[in-house]
Amino acid sequence: MGAGEYTSVTKENNPLDRVPHAKPPFTIGDLKKAIPPHCFHRSLIRSFSYVLSDLTITAVLYHIATTYFHHLPTPLSSIAWVSYWVAQGCVLTGVWVIAHECGHHAFSDYQWVDDTVGFVLHSSLLVPYFSWKYSHHRHHSNTGSLERDEVFVPKSRSKVPWYSKYFNNTVGRILSMFVTLTLGWPLYLAFNVSGRPYDRFACHYAPTSPIYNERKRYQIVMSDIGIVITSFILYRVAMAKGLVWVICVYGVPLMVVNAFLVLITYLQHTHPGLPHYDSSEWEWLKGALATVDRDYGVLNKVFHHITDTHVVHHLFSTMPHYNAMEAQKALRPVLGEYYRFDKTPFYVAMWREMKECLFVEQDEEGKGGVFWYKNKMN
Repeated sequence: MGAGEYTSVTKENNPLDRVPHAKPPFTIGDLKKAIPPHCFHRSLIRSFSYVLSDLTITAVLYHIATTYFHHLPTPLSSIAWVSYWVAQGCVLTGVWVIAHECGHHAFSDYQWVDDTVGFVLHSSLLVPYFSWKYSHHRHHSNTGSLERDEVFVPKSRSKVPWYSKYFNNTVGRILSMFVTLTLGWPLYLAFNVSGRPYDRFACHYAPTSPIYNERKRYQIVMSDIGIVITSFILYRVAMAKGLVWVICVYGVPLMVVNAFLVLITYLQHTHPGLPHYDSSEWEWLKGALATVDRDYGVLNKVFHHITDTHVVHHLFSTMPHYNAMEAQKALRPVLGEYYRFDKTPFYVAMWREMKECLFVEQDEEGKGGVFWYKNKMN
């Protein structure tokens, strides 16, 4: 079921219209009351069923690729491998999302279960589980804040690098899109690229990084150990099977996962109709509503609806994904103009947002603490 099927619940707005930036006429308590109570229930069995389903599909795709592809003639073999990379990358993105859900304590009622499952799944995808979990919590606590948000924090016009104007064209945008989708995730983890500025070097792999407080240091080390273990396993497999085999079976699908992760996150928080706030205007609820739901078609289900129920996720991050669609349907009449859903195909939206959302400026109406995306460099 795609998000677009709910357009009859409320009057559908122009997705490019600005989301209201005034204080909402409802509270988070009002929103919670509008949602059926069972939507907040976390089922350990049901959550594990999604893990089992995704891993089973992953294993089947792996078996098909490694058992049959080498029997195909060259043209068909190449097509088969590309199909495998895309399909496996999409399924593993779903695995990534389940691990992300563990980080929000939305997988079960048991924190140790959530952290164990999340640690194993994320480590297998070379993600530092606890490191990202804590920086992501800070993102949820500060969404829409120009000073304190953690990811895809837009720059003001004065802070846009001088060379950016040379990329504000078709060729430049294609290059920027390629770099963003291929290198954006590792650059964010290692160098905090596109993240909140800190007064010293910030890195998800460093226990002393300013992203974390003293109590979190040992868990950052645990995250690094998880990455080292996975890397060692991949090294041993490469020694036995060959580097090309590892790249084809694991490496390229992982790049697809990383690309979708960056794309999904970017499009959730980058949109011409979304405001950003400085400290004079920012409030948690206003920030949580400064995000947009997108429709990825059949991939909505593959990605466990992190794409088309993201607004609900920011309001109630401990809600399991399999209840989010029902919660979204209940909330839309209450949210009204404060809810934004954009059914623009994600590949079209990516191009549009990279063209239209270059920096933010203050609202023309004189509301000094509210900022909107602009694209005119001069």
